[in-house]
Amino acid sequence: MDAKAISKAKLPSRYVTVGPARAPHRSYLYAMGLSAAEIAQPLVGVASCWNEAAPCNISLMRQAQVVKKGVAAANGTPREFCTITVTDGIAMGHQGMKSSLVSREVIADSVELTMRGHCYDALVGLAGCDKSLPGMMMAMVRLNVPSIFIYGGSILPGSYRGRQITVQDVFEAVGQHSVGTISDAELLEIEQAACPSAGSCGAQFTANTMATVAEAIGLALPYSCGAPAPYEMRDRFNFASGEKVMELIAKNIRPRDIVTRKALENAATVVSATGGSTNAALHLPAIAHEAGIKFDLFDVAAIFEKTPYIADLKPGGKYVAKDMFEAGGIPLLMKTLLDHGYLHGDCMTVTGRTLAENMEHVSWNDSQDVVRPANRPITKTGGVVGLKGNLAPEGAIVKVAGMSELKFSGPARCFDSEEECFEAVTQRNYREGEVLVIRYEGPRGGPGMREMLSTTAALYGQGMGGKVALITDGRFSGATRGFCIGHVGPEAAVGGPIGLIKDGDVISIDAVNGTIEVALSDAELAARAKSWKARKTDYQSGAIWKYAQTVGSARDGAVTHPGAAKETHCYADI
Repeated sequence: MDAKAISKAKLPSRYVTVGPARAPHRSYLYAMGLSAAEIAQPLVGVASCWNEAAPCNISLMRQAQVVKKGVAAANGTPREFCTITVTDGIAMGHQGMKSSLVSREVIADSVELTMRGHCYDALVGLAGCDKSLPGMMMAMVRLNVPSIFIYGGSILPGSYRGRQITVQDVFEAVGQHSVGTISDAELLEIEQAACPSAGSCGAQFTANTMATVAEAIGLALPYSCGAPAPYEMRDRFNFASGEKVMELIAKNIRPRDIVTRKALENAATVVSATGGSTNAALHLPAIAHEAGIKFDLFDVAAIFEKTPYIADLKPGGKYVAKDMFEAGGIPLLMKTLLDHGYLHGDCMTVTGRTLAENMEHVSWNDSQDVVRPANRPITKTGGVVGLKGNLAPEGAIVKVAGMSELKFSGPARCFDSEEECFEAVTQRNYREGEVLVIRYEGPRGGPGMREMLSTTAALYGQGMGGKVALITDGRFSGATRGFCIGHVGPEAAVGGPIGLIKDGDVISIDAVNGTIEVALSDAELAARAKSWKARKTDYQSGAIWKYAQTVGSARDGAVTHPGAAKETHCYADI
């Protein structure tokens, strides 16, 4: 790529690099060792969510250096910067999890502000942990400058006494330990074996789900999101992404050319086909919002209803991301879905070619059983199901991958926080057949819409995973399994029905027909609503309070600003 062929006449960096009035700005660039020729080239932001919080992010800074080499090789000038990450595995099970979903917005906002403030012309974004993937993609679509997404890669599976394990097994081991099934020494052995390398959680939890989305939606290079973090071949994808973003500048291919309604439907399809995280039903509407596209939980659920479940991945199956990559990667999955009519092949991607063109040379691998052909699925309907009923007029979501029973009915046992429920589970203060209700954990009421993995994993560890159901206006981790329904809306904090039910009310969940009902009349719910009072949270200042003031419903992605539909200018066109 010849940078001289790329005019700065319409690029944002002209505001800091072109003309006599920008001499002070250029002096700062010279101070960092840039040459006049480098200043004259397009400036490419290389953003990473590197930190030392968790293995998900630890390799991102090193990978960013390779991206920068690719940008420079194509006659661009890379400018590296970092943003935050809150890692769910560390934040899980305590008040720290209230920071998790909030961090998605902070990541998108901070990338936007850095790009705007310094007038960068393009963006390559590297992310590792759950919320950093959608946060980075949201920023790309919001800014609408030529962009490429890079996933830092998954962790390798651990090995415990001859079997593969992941962090999910550690959470479930806590439940086993609480009932005396395993000893202190065995718990220690599991926790020390589960996470043997850099990389994000290895199964089809939220990080790998959103990584699969990144390829399917067209923002990442084919195969780049499947290679585990420790694999040296990641450098090939990193270098190629740096080169390719310069081509996108030259061709003026932007994220909103890529993230269309059809592309969002493709993304929802791969989530369901892989039995992916229910969190995708929150993140896809949020990404759509940045493009000005209405694509809410019900739109996601409609795709789930007609998509076969074909990838045998943990937590519902037996394989991890490394296994799928070695079987043929995300393109193998997409190829069979495309061949059988489940994907739109005419969507543009960051390769400069359509999805169908990217798939032309992908061959089916008969010698693997990680991914089934789409016409011979594990189950005919997807691994994730949307629900609606008088308990959730704005919808709810459940992962059914790996489940045999898809209906459940029982009396409610209500808790007004995750801590209350976790304590009851730890003390075995619940009964088989009950529906455990955790409320006031929604986007506004939490605030922050926490995940409930500690509680659900403890239930599984106690051998009760299939014997109770759990519903919440909060979220569930991608590692959650069992009859666990999240995103119930409206949330309790705004007077939703989940905040009106009482212990003993009978709740019926039907994941076959997509319903969630409480056995109360409309008149009874209305009467209870009259006596309901809004609750104050413990967060009356700070970032989490600020989030609660602007966050919308889970149905629309829990977004915090009006989105592209209301914008009067787009950064890329300043």
